Order: sequence, then C-alpha cells, then structure tokens
Amino acid sequence: MYGFDGCRKVKGRKGHTLVDSLGLVLKVVVSEANAPERILAAYALMELLEKPTELLEKVQVLWVDSGYDGDKFALAVWFLTQAHVEVIGPTEQEFKVLPQPWVVERTFGWFNQYHRLSKDYERLTQMREGAIYALMTRIMLLPLVSSTFTL
Repeated sequence: MYGFDGCRKVKGRKGHTLVDSLGLVLKVVVSEANAPERILAAYALMELLEKPTELLEKVQVLWVDSGYDGDKFALAVWFLTQAHVEVIGPTEQEFKVLPQPWVVERTFGWFNQYHRLSKDYERLTQMREGAIYALMTRIMLLPLVSSTFTL
C-alpha cells in the first residue's frame, strides 16, 4: 500500500502515532500517504478503545498538530474519549517556542535510531507497525536491564 501525499510531495506511507505524556507509544497505524489524517487518527483511537484499559479514562486533553484541526475531528474524539482536542502549532509567522513539550517528536527521534525504521523497507504495513512496537518494547526495557546488571 503506497500513496502520494500531495501536501508533502512524498510517495510512500504515513504513520499515525498515539503517545502518552512520556512519549511511549500507545497505538500505531501505518497507512498509505494519501489517506486522510483525521480519519486515521480516529481509527487509531477506536483501535485503542477495543482493549480494556483505564488509561483512556484519565485522558482529558489530546494535543495534536495543525493537520488534525477541525470541528468534526474534535467531536469524534469527544464521542470516543470525552477529551478535548487542543491544536498546537504556530499562530504567527515568527518563531516562537510552543507552550507544550512536543513529546511525539522525541519518539520519532527514537525511531530514526533504529535502522529498520529509518527507511521504508517493509512490504506490509503490519510489519512496520510490529517493528515500531518491538523498538518501543526495547526502549522501555532498556533502563530495567541496565539497572539490573550494574556492578
């Protein structure tokens, strides 16, 4: 599944990642590049809601970038999680530090350190999603393993 994203002028795939406030991945959906971002983000939320967890009950605000802006998307998120959508992005032309830390960018930086995720090598989108979950498992276990074997 490949597509062409007209906004970014890129052929390939697009990943939609839901992370918590620490930057740890909750859900990943990989799709073709021409898929609508808001629909796939709502799909990722629905996939996350299928698993019984009390994590989403505590969510009050979803920080999104300007690609997910829109009243219909905010309403869909409200119906799914009763959380408010807050669009974080530049409002003026000049550079300004955003008030919220953008932890998703740090997560993407972790992805780039893993050779298999630095380029799009897989044929199936499920393989890329699996590689992301494997990497995040490794990142989450790394402090535990390093503290266990220190002398």
